[in-house]
Parts: sequence; structure tokens; C-alpha cells
Amino acid sequence: MLFARLLKDAVRSDSLALVDARGHRHVLGQGEPRITLRLHDPALHRELLLNPRLAFGEAYMDGRMTVEGGGIYEVLSILTRDAQVEGPVGRLVEALAPITRRIQQTNPLKRSRDNVAHHYDLSRRLYELFLDRNMQYSCAYFPRPGMTLDEAQEAKMRHIAAKLLLQPGHSVLDIGCGWGGMAVFLARHAGVEVTGITLSTEQLEAARERAERCGVADRVRFELCDYREVAGCFDRIVSVGMFEHVGAPHYGRFFARVRELLADDGVALLHSIGRSDGPGVTNAWFRKYIFPGGYSPALSEVVPEVERAGLWATDIEILRLHYAETLRHWRERFAQRRDEAKRLYDERFCRMWEFYLSGAELSFRHQGHMVFQMQLAKSIGAVPLTRDYMVEAERRLADARVLAA
Repeated sequence: MLFARLLKDAVRSDSLALVDARGHRHVLGQGEPRITLRLHDPALHRELLLNPRLAFGEAYMDGRMTVEGGGIYEVLSILTRDAQVEGPVGRLVEALAPITRRIQQTNPLKRSRDNVAHHYDLSRRLYELFLDRNMQYSCAYFPRPGMTLDEAQEAKMRHIAAKLLLQPGHSVLDIGCGWGGMAVFLARHAGVEVTGITLSTEQLEAARERAERCGVADRVRFELCDYREVAGCFDRIVSVGMFEHVGAPHYGRFFARVRELLADDGVALLHSIGRSDGPGVTNAWFRKYIFPGGYSPALSEVVPEVERAGLWATDIEILRLHYAETLRHWRERFAQRRDEAKRLYDERFCRMWEFYLSGAELSFRHQGHMVFQMQLAKSIGAVPLTRDYMVEAERRLADARVLAA
């Protein structure tokens, strides 16, 4: 079977058994395999050979491919550890990447709204199954081992707040505010006034409810709005987990808007998934089923646009395995409540979500993905000369949280 030969190049430091649709068993790698991948449809022999990056996830979702002796996470871990699994279509996609990337990532306003609705307007109940209590759908921060997801997400918000140099009364714009957790946190713990914007109607409703429930509706407002439509001037701008949806052709416009909206002595903080190995393309399965229009950029694609916008990159921090640990928590929590997710949707959806969470985690463990936090300013003197203030501010926020508990 030609697909077995294709996989053989990827399976080097572990072993995997593949049973094709004709019942033939192929052993890949070294030693006796613990995990068996079983194909149930002869059509997969051709589909997986031609375009494995798309067909592999689809086959698992549809139940035409099943796993024995483990789960899809274990299979993907074996297949991503040593090399990429490519096929003729995959190699063609890579060759055409400079052209196709621009087409795939062109996100005018209507397409941006449609892309957001595809993922974020799913049932709020689904996200409540696996996210933390503050509904943070982005990389958590693990400064010490053994932290719970709730602790790590609060640590992330403190880490970001410390970099923003917040003062009571500051006006803050939260671009891509999600379910409102960050905006509410900043209002409650830093005494600032926050405007949060989202393109998701589900998130907008939940964010407004959160502000009311937490007693900060007088200081936090949420709008259904795109970053290209915002008006006003803000002392601080924060964007967490939204930049991945902007698209490379729009980076110049994004940073130009940040500069236009930011006060002369203001500070902005951008938190985004990135890639360590240079520009690339979004995995075809992820682009089709999870994040249409989405792309995680290399810093080499971002920094030039920051420079062209006339902004200072006053601090850049790379968070390497923090998102892998976040996704591990999400994957395990989803598995624990899988039956509830199935009642919300169906078995195929659950398989899709398992594949998504597993593949995303492993992209950070094995495939060079990371998270960067970039602090930006218009003025050379907007932030202190050394980073000590971040540690001190973070500690103050943590101490205040303990005293309030």
C-alpha cells in the first residue's frame, strides 16, 4: 500500500501498525506497535496518498478510520514527532504557498464575520465544558509546575496586565474580547475602563452578561465591531488570540489602526500564536473545519509591519510550551465531558473536536508553533528602561488577589 510507504518516512522513533481496507497489516517504525490504525474504506488508499493533511482528519471524523490500543492523540504524536507526512497535493500546496497564502488569508469585513461565526458562534455550552471559569480561549501561562487551568489562566491575565502598565482611569481597547474575561479582569483589578470588541454574537451576549454579573457593567462595554471600524483614542490596547484571524495581507492595516487608536504615550500588547520556522500555510484540515481564514504568522512577517506602522516593539516574549500545556488541559477536560458534547452535537463533531485539540497541542510540542507577546508603543519613552516593573506589577496583582480571596 503506497500510503503505508508514505507513513514509513514519518515513523522513526516509535512504531505504528496500519491495517488497510483489504485487511493487510503494515508495521511502521521499530518494534511491535502498541497502536493500530485501521482503515475501513478502500477509497482512503487513494485519498490519503494524495492529500494526507486533509483526508486523514476527515477519515477520522467520518469513522472511516479508527484507532485501536489508544486514541487519536497517540497516533498524531507518533506521526508528528519526526517528520511531516506529505503527499502529492501537500507538496504542491507548499510549492504554491506564496500565492495561495495571500488568497486564503484575505479577510475583508464580511468574510471575517463569517469566519468568526464558523467557530465562535457554536454553543456557549460547548466551550464551558473545557475552558476555565473565566472562559479564556487562548494560551494560559504556567510560571510554576502543577498549576490548575484556572490558576494558569489568571496568571496569564496578570502577566498581560503587568505589561500594560495600567493606571486607574485608563481607557483600554480589547480587540477580540472573547467572552469578556480579560476585560472584566482588567476593570476589577486595575480600575480601568474597557471597550471590548468582537465579531461573534454568541461571545457578545456572554461578555455583557459577565460584566453585569461581576458588577463592572458601568466600566466595561462590549460591541459587535471589527478593529477596522473602531473610533476613538485609548490609553491602552490589548489583543489576545485574535491576531491569528487577521490574515497576513491585512497586517499593515491592523498595526496602522493600532497606531491611530493609541494615545501618544500609550502602550499596546499583542498576544498571538506564531511559528518559529518562518512563513508557512495553515493546515488544510484546520482551515476547512476549525479556523477558516486563520493563520499563525512568523515574527519575520509581523515585525516589518510594526516598523512600517511607526510603532516601537518595546518588548517581545516567546512562550514555547505554555500553549501545549493549555491544550492538554482542554483535551483532557473535553474527554471527561465528551458525552455532554455529543448531546449538544453528535459523534462526528466530537471526533472533529478531539482531532482539533490533539493536533493543535502537538503542533506546539513537535512542529515549531509558539506564542509571542509583543509590547508596542508610539513613544520611545512610554515604558521603563528595564523589565523589572513587569515582575513587580505581576506580584502586586497576585498579592491583591490572595488578600481578596
